[in-house]
Amino acid sequence: MSEQVAQVNGIELCYETFGDPADRPLLLIMGLAGPMTWWDDEFCRQLTGRGFHVIRFDNRDCGRSTAGSGHATPLAALVGRRSPYALTDMAADAAALLDRLGVASAHVVGVSMGGMIAQTLALHHPERVRSLTSMSSTTGAKLAGLPTPKAAATLLTRPPRDRDGYIEHMVGVFRVIGSPGYPAPEERLRARAEASFERGINPAGTARQLAAVLAAPDRTRALGTLRVPTLVVHGEQDPLITVSGGRATARAVPGAELDVVPGMGHDLPEALWPRFAGGIARTADRAEATVA
Repeated sequence: MSEQVAQVNGIELCYETFGDPADRPLLLIMGLAGPMTWWDDEFCRQLTGRGFHVIRFDNRDCGRSTAGSGHATPLAALVGRRSPYALTDMAADAAALLDRLGVASAHVVGVSMGGMIAQTLALHHPERVRSLTSMSSTTGAKLAGLPTPKAAATLLTRPPRDRDGYIEHMVGVFRVIGSPGYPAPEERLRARAEASFERGINPAGTARQLAAVLAAPDRTRALGTLRVPTLVVHGEQDPLITVSGGRATARAVPGAELDVVPGMGHDLPEALWPRFAGGIARTADRAEATVA
């Protein structure tokens, strides 16, 4: 399906679907500054092959969705808990998109910041989440998942605004946070950066998203109330949200399955797509068996 635009919560969200609408709905939520196309088309097709109707979208302040307003700094968010909007607003966007599509509930997968949004969606809109897969994410506990110094510096460095400079910068970022056990070819990283630039870059929007992450409360105690089948996937070599974040998430959610992947960093290596798709499907099957 070609890209569509949905009016939700006073903003526009750009979204796209794959597969048969009669199949079980699966909502994919991407991370910080990541357009929906970072959920690769082929990975989405692998998920449709598992019986899912896949929905992916650009979060607010990213890609072709509405850019917000307001100034945000990481320090102010971290110290003062101030941000132009919150993760709860981003979770409400996701719920409203499901409304717009006529989907009462969905299996939900989020990566990095998207995992935080997915957790928040499950906490604040539990009736909308059939199963939860949290990838490369954390609980919001301040000592869980802390980045390495190099990864933190990379995250806080604004990319150049010109096309060539942006692409070179992002290829470098992908190298820093990528999977040492599954190195991506240079041409793949470059194509990903080029596609991101073409969708539109928004450094101020990325700062607002980051402020929402840093201003969010610790979800550990709240996650203990979840009663939804949950899978936590984390790279053992993730430098941006280190593996302690995934372990903390799995400990927090009752009955959660933890899949720590050797050699994986803070990306979604193509070689691991069948593993990811299998885990997502297995978790969805658990949810459907519970309902039955």
